[in-house]
This record gives sequence, C-alpha cells and structure tokens, in this order.
Amino acid sequence: MSKQKLVIIGNGMVGHRLAEKLVELGGTEKYEILIFGEEPRRAYDRVHLSEYFTNRSVDPLYLSKENWYSENKIDLHLKEKVISIDTTSKKIETSLGDSYHFDKLVLATGSAPFVPTFEGIDKKGVFVYRTIEDLEQILEYGKSVQKATVLGGGLLGLEAAKALVDMNLKTEVVEFASRLMPRQLDEAASSILKSKIEELGVSIHLEKNTKRAFGDSFIAGLEFVDGSVLETEMLVVSAGIRPRDELAKSSGISVGERGGILVNDSLETNVPGIYSIGECALHNGMIYGLVAPGYEMAEIVAHNLCNSENSYKQYSGSDLSTKLKLIGVDVASFGDALGQTKHIPIAFKNPLTGIYKKLVVSEDGKTLLGGILVGDASAYGNLLALYLNKIELPAEPESLIVGSVSAESSFGAGSLPDEAKICSCNNVSKGDILSAIRNQDCLEMGSLKECTKAGTGCGGCIPQVNSLLKGELKALGKVVTEHLCEHFAYSRQELFQVIKVKKLKTFEEVLTSSGKGLGCETCKPAVASILASLWNETIVHKKHREIQDTNDKYLANIQRGGTYSVVPRIPGGEITPEKLIVIGAVAKKFNLYCKITGGQRIDLLGARMEDLPDIWGDLVDAGFESGHAYGKAMRTVKSCVGSTWCRYGVQDSTSFAIRIEERYRGIRSPHKLKAAVSGCIRECAEAQSKDFGIIATEKGWNLYVGGNGGVTPQHALLLAADIDEDTCIKYIDRFLMFYIRTADKLTRTAAWLKQLEGGIDYLKDVIINDRLGINEQLEAEMQTLVDSYHCEWKAVVDDPEKQKKFKHFVNSDQPDANVQFIEERGQIRPVDWVKEEISVS
Repeated sequence: MSKQKLVIIGNGMVGHRLAEKLVELGGTEKYEILIFGEEPRRAYDRVHLSEYFTNRSVDPLYLSKENWYSENKIDLHLKEKVISIDTTSKKIETSLGDSYHFDKLVLATGSAPFVPTFEGIDKKGVFVYRTIEDLEQILEYGKSVQKATVLGGGLLGLEAAKALVDMNLKTEVVEFASRLMPRQLDEAASSILKSKIEELGVSIHLEKNTKRAFGDSFIAGLEFVDGSVLETEMLVVSAGIRPRDELAKSSGISVGERGGILVNDSLETNVPGIYSIGECALHNGMIYGLVAPGYEMAEIVAHNLCNSENSYKQYSGSDLSTKLKLIGVDVASFGDALGQTKHIPIAFKNPLTGIYKKLVVSEDGKTLLGGILVGDASAYGNLLALYLNKIELPAEPESLIVGSVSAESSFGAGSLPDEAKICSCNNVSKGDILSAIRNQDCLEMGSLKECTKAGTGCGGCIPQVNSLLKGELKALGKVVTEHLCEHFAYSRQELFQVIKVKKLKTFEEVLTSSGKGLGCETCKPAVASILASLWNETIVHKKHREIQDTNDKYLANIQRGGTYSVVPRIPGGEITPEKLIVIGAVAKKFNLYCKITGGQRIDLLGARMEDLPDIWGDLVDAGFESGHAYGKAMRTVKSCVGSTWCRYGVQDSTSFAIRIEERYRGIRSPHKLKAAVSGCIRECAEAQSKDFGIIATEKGWNLYVGGNGGVTPQHALLLAADIDEDTCIKYIDRFLMFYIRTADKLTRTAAWLKQLEGGIDYLKDVIINDRLGINEQLEAEMQTLVDSYHCEWKAVVDDPEKQKKFKHFVNSDQPDANVQFIEERGQIRPVDWVKEEISVS
C-alpha cells in the first residue's frame, strides 16, 4: 500500500510539534511527510528567544537534533516558501519554482509582527522581534547606540525590553493601553510589575498613541498624539501579532473577517483534507497567541490524521495560562485572570516587596476560576492544578496566597487523579508522567522532560513534575536526586563536594568537568556562591563577575528608580565620631539619602552606578569596608549595649558582636545570613529571630540557630546553653560550614533546619558531639575563609579595570539622564518611588 503525501507548511514550534506527534503515533508509516519552512534553520524555541542575547548561540534553542528529520523519514525543506496552493489539483508551488502533490495539508504558518503604519516607521533603526535574524540585526545595530525603545508593553514587548537591557542599552517601553500586559494583568498587578521593572532602570510610558517617528534617514525619536516626544536611537516594534493567512486567502481557503484561517472543531478548513493549527488558525472567533494552544491543536490533528474518522478528537479551545520571568520579575496568570465572569476576588498586595497575588474564586467559594501572580510565582503550578482540575478549595482560600502552596500539601500534585492535567503547555497529565517514570525508565528530570515534554514550555509545572518524580522514585525504592538544574546532574550539596575535591576555580571549569550546555540563571549564581564559599576569590574578577546576579555584579542593591545602595559595615553598630562625620560628608558630597536601619547600619541610598567607585573610594580611605548588603553572605551582627552601659546587661554583648561580625564578614553562603547578640534575657537585639543568635546568661552565652524574620518569621532553636565565648564561636564555625555544605540553593537556615532529618536534635549531635566526624574539617574550612577575607569594594577601588564596569552605557561615560530626584524632608529621593500600604482585600 502506497503512502499518502502529507505537506506541512510552516516549521515553527507548532509545525514541529505536529511532526513529533506524527512520528510518535506511527504517522510516518501512513504518510510521506514534507515540511516547508521559510527560515534557514530547523525549528527552534521562540518562547526562550531572549536567551540568544546571553548565549549568542542558537544551538540550545533547537527543538531537535540536526538529523532528527532524516532519521524519521521526514523531508525537510528550509529556505523554501510555499507561494500557492491549488486546492483542486492538490498541488503546492514553492519560491524555488518546484511543485509538489499532496493528499493532506496542514497550514502552520504562524503569525507575523504587527507593525503600525504611522509616519517614519520605515526609517533605519526600526526592527521587529520575531526571528534569530531579527535578533542578529538588533545586536549589530545596538553596538552603535546608547538608547532604545520598545513599542508595546505586552508579553513580547517586555521580552524585547529584557533583550535590550541585556545589551546594556538605556531602555524605554511605550504602551498604548493604560497598563502593561493588559490581556493578562489587572491594574494592581500591572502597577506592581511596572514598579519592579522601573527599579531596574527601564522607563515605562503608558497611554501613549504614537503619531510619527522622526529623524533623517535614521530614527531619532517618537512623537505622540498628545504632543509629547521621546528621543531614541533604536525602535523595536512588538505591538502584537497578525495571523499569517495570506497564503490560505489567495488559495481560496476561508479566512475570518479580521484575519485567521477558519477551522472547525476538527481543525479542518472549508477545504476537506486541509487543516490549520497554531497562531494562524481562527477557531470559534478566537486566535491563540501562545504556543500551548498550538501544541494542543497539533496533537489533535496528528491523532485525527493517524486514526479513523470514528475516533476523531475535537478541539474545544485552550487555556491561556502562562508563567514567565519578564526582565527578572516572575509573572503568571491563569484562567479568568481578569474576572470577566461572576466571581469573588481575593488579593494580597505588598508594594514594599513587589508582590501581588490574586485569586478569582467562584461565588460559592468552592472553585478557583483564575488568578494573577507578580513578584512571586512559586505557587503557580499548584494553583493552576487546582484551577484546571476543578478541585474544591479549602475553607479559607486566602491561605493559598497569603501563605504558600507547597508541592507536598494536600493540594499538591500527588493528591491529584491520574487524568489531572499537570503541564498545560504540552497537555501532559499526571498519568502521562507516572507512566513515563514507571514504564520508560525516566528516572531523572532531564529524561522525564524529554519523554513527556512536561516542563519544556513556560516551566511553571516543574515543581509539580519534580514532586511526582520524587514521590514515585521513593515508592519504587529508588534514590531520589536533587539536580541543580538541567545543566548539572548534581544537587547543590553534591556539586559543592565535586568542586571542592577537584579544586575547580571557575564556572567554565565546573561546567566542563561536571556539567553540560551553557548554564542558566539557576546554576550560574549557585555555582558562583559555591566558588566564593570555597575559595573566597573576589567575585568581581572577570572570571567570576558574569555569573553573579545583578546586585553582586555591582556590589550594591539596585533600588527603585535605577539607583543603588551603599552600605558600609559597622560591626556591632559601634562607630567613632570621626567615621560618622565621614559618612555624612560622603552623603553630602554625592547627594545621598541617609537611613539608619534595624540592623544597626547606615544606608546611603540613591547612588548613581557611575558614582559607586568614587563613593567607595572615599569610604575605603576612611577605613570602611563593604557591608555585603547586596550578597548572599554574612550581613550584620546586631547588638544591644550590653553590660558596658545597660543596668540589666550581664555580658558585654557589643564587644562579642564585633568579634563575631569581624570573624564572619563577607562569608558567602546559600542565602543571606543575619545574627545578633543580646546582653541579657530582655533580648533587645532580637537574637532569636536571626540565622544565629546569642543571648547572655549569668554563666555565659546561649546559642540559638535557624531563626528568620521576613514574610514567614521563625524563632531560632537553642543549640547550646551557658557556653563561653570561644566555645560559642567554635559551634558557630561548625554550624555555618555545615549549612554552607549541605543547604540547597537560596535556602535560609530556618528552612534548611526544618528540612534537616532529625531537626535540631540531629544538628546538636553533629555540631556538639561530632556525630559525623567532620567538625575538625568544618573548623579548618571556616578558618580558611576567615584568613582569606578581603573587602570586595576595596578590590574595585584599587583596580581601574574593574571600575570600568560601573557605567550605564558600554560606549559612553554619560550618566543615565532618566534618573531624577526630588527633595523630601531635607533629603533627596528618586521621583518614581511608590508609596502604598500593604493590603489584603
């Protein structure tokens, strides 16, 4: 029996998914498959297109190996556009002048960027953001400019803005609507997102209707209908998409009045045997601009092409849930996020931390209809599962966002039925995942993602997939692994030991020796932390700097309005009058805002990036050191005045706090560390809310560990009582190094201790009784860090090459003109600080 000819027009993500499903379902035995793509390369991941700016390589984006098509007997035609379809004779003609017969045909032509037609849009320096070729043009042109603007504040627009930020360009975003991401976020969520993005130095302009682009042959700026003007040297248009339906239309295939190829519930066009999927398809008046619905369509068409008509599947529309990291900010929305049906809204908003969470709940309070998460999207996977599978909510639904939804809770993936959908991007159920683990030996995250495709879209379901994997491995009696990410088949603890034993000193060495690929935003900072904890080299050295997060790159916390903080170390809060005068003089010289903090430090806020080396030059000359307020490191050791001044004090808490802070200053760890020393049981230094805290007694000191303040405060637990100073420091050495060795990435001591099997009793056995026989090693490792201490800011002040990194533009020493200040209560602050109260409504 001869095979039928199946032509797929379009080799994007959706066209490729169709091909994958056809191979999986045995379609290559029934069809001779031809795929035509306009681009010069095989299908790649457009969802993560911005990663090209970091890696400058398309290889990590490819959706298949180079020989995948030939191995599966698929005839792939690249750089060959289909220009006509003869629906009567069932032939297509291509841009190369060739024609091909087909029995079945699928249009997966996708979409094209919508480019407004205002005056000047055709000037040089105007680009779209869609393909690798577009990105290469943007990269090349960006070398000659300092300032760029994105037209469009939706998903794609903010992705484009992230790319421009990565190019070190001063970036502006212009949006026609009154809020960012108007299709996914409400006003409150958009306001939080706007503030978070502006903190990173990106300017947002809302409710702007562009009239024209001005300049000679090159763009120089935009003029808006309201008469305002925005100067810019490059414009990236990301104002929406339009379905690529021109081929269908010219071939007599029906299209919608406003665009899109009309399809029925079988995704078939008005011409029998011709289908349409993805962003070019119009189903029930809806065009879906996300990849997940396209994947769902591809799977349905593949099923119908490979099975008899009486077993056809029908398409009933798709969920538009998505989770993204936009310019470093977690954003997620799902279901009826904007509350367009009858509902009860439950919202939590904290502008101080940049977090907004909203649940859209049914009127009877029993089911979740949708939701929005900005700033913290860790609960997305479980909330999405509640929504998709219509699981009844707890009696107090607000607990799902005011607290957190853990993967192990009664609402986690493990409690769902097998038919429950886990990955909405790829339509993967819990049963699919369990089957892959049990029947296909997918016993680690990489193979499980490859086998099921779960977690390869937006990534929001990864915690649920990981939870199912761990649970199933335990049930099978297998060892449960905690891989750092897809690039390292080790947990943080395991990788720590590998780096230590092999004496690896750079990220490149670690990757070559023990990893694969190019690394990611998860593993790079984690490895950077391990290297610093082991070898204590300067993190701004050129071999380390690029794997740090933003704050560590500039040795300062970025603040609202694009300015930075300067926080000198003041051990124990004790400072001489001369040093106080220096801080005041520096603040006055550089026009900085001064704030005495709860950690007994003086924050100097509002520093421009280019001023940081000069500010620290003055401070270092006066004997100040970095306070490490920007790092996952030892921050402060708070103290009361103790027995020196206080009539209740029983020990000299100030002197002990200074000794401790000077011992552990600058030590890098999985998360930030805070400590305190109180001179009596009145606890004025609040030692029991710290990672480790010390309280004086009549006989010596009580040592507490594992406390945290913040959103989920936790009291520290007593590790040892009535010990002397030297014993206390010895126990702290052991405790900190054991934590640094064994904690997962970004885990505070409270969470680490809570997860530690055996809890505080086990920890006492390790630290005090040397249960593991490692205390001598722990003490030696800590002493190595203590002995190799260096002030990170002094390293910059003493090195002109390092100082060159502290400027806004790669090709200019000009300051950022958009950083503006106003005066308030005798001090300055950035003009766009947000003053709102925390609210739960």
